[in-house]
Amino acid sequence: MPVPDPVAAEGKGHTVVEDAPLEGRNTFRVKARAHLLVDVRHADALPELFAQPALQSLPLLVLGEGSNLLFAGDWPGVVLAIAARGIRVLEEDDTGALVRVEAGENWDDVVRWSIGHGYAGLENLVMIPGTVGAAPIQNIGAYGVEVREFVHTVEAWDRTQSRLVRLDNAACAFGYRDSLFKQDPGRWIVTAVEFLLPRRREPRLGYAGIAEELAAIGMATNGDGGPTPLAIAEAISRLRTRKLPNPALIGNAGSFFKNPVVDADTAERLAATHPRLPQWAADDGLRKLSAAWLIEQAGFKGYRDGDAGISDQHALVLVNHGRASGADLLRVARHVATGVHARFGVKLEPEPRIVGASR
Repeated sequence: MPVPDPVAAEGKGHTVVEDAPLEGRNTFRVKARAHLLVDVRHADALPELFAQPALQSLPLLVLGEGSNLLFAGDWPGVVLAIAARGIRVLEEDDTGALVRVEAGENWDDVVRWSIGHGYAGLENLVMIPGTVGAAPIQNIGAYGVEVREFVHTVEAWDRTQSRLVRLDNAACAFGYRDSLFKQDPGRWIVTAVEFLLPRRREPRLGYAGIAEELAAIGMATNGDGGPTPLAIAEAISRLRTRKLPNPALIGNAGSFFKNPVVDADTAERLAATHPRLPQWAADDGLRKLSAAWLIEQAGFKGYRDGDAGISDQHALVLVNHGRASGADLLRVARHVATGVHARFGVKLEPEPRIVGASR
């Protein structure tokens, strides 16, 4: 029996849809439904929305572009998406600017906006999918840069206090792919982020492939002789395009597994038996290992079980080849993590949030 088309109800600054399909709201493109889907166009609508009994009693999931989660089942409560858009320079001088960006803006668009307006720093984070509101939650990072380095203030609706609050960088409790908002996802709804963007910054070029790609494209230089932010963004865009599958062509959420962080003794033991295992320094004397290397060496790059599998382009990427369910994808992810642990004694953890898993 066909599922009837959902009916949208318009409110002041928001839209509500009952029994809403979510296949088009996640980059894995898996089928799932939400009891209620609420698109919020203006943060001013949040007080009225959260005064409604349904939003007080039902579980809440805050959704951006669905690029950092896996629906392993339906969502029995409210899916809320902040759709507010806008970029505004609040303060500016010769050294840089304080820029406010609404949570619904596309992250890659903001990176390219910053480069086009003469700011530096975000270029290593080019082509990361998702919205600005999701960026501080995950503390997104790539090629040696994390977004926390530029976050000045996060504006969020605090469900505990029923009001908008402003949290400075220290209050956000940023960690590796972690933050205050990720630790307590039911409490916070990010509505805007303010970034401190410098005019000049020492470029981060230490990750493998960046220097070679810059040379290949004929590196454009800044006044100090180093590569321009635009040149770095172009080099990293080429690297990502070549290495990572395009979510528009095959369902995925980018890197599915975090690079595991281990103590120095474990890192040294692994280096003795696996000298080619890439390692990097992490906070507090710990070491970060390459999850992609571990997965590939365990034999899972290109692994497939039905339509769920691991990309043959990059071992970190879990992919939906067509009709895989979220449960199918989660089963493959767990199989890979079990295999890596059996081979190396290292635990892999997912980057995306897993929603609707039965266990």
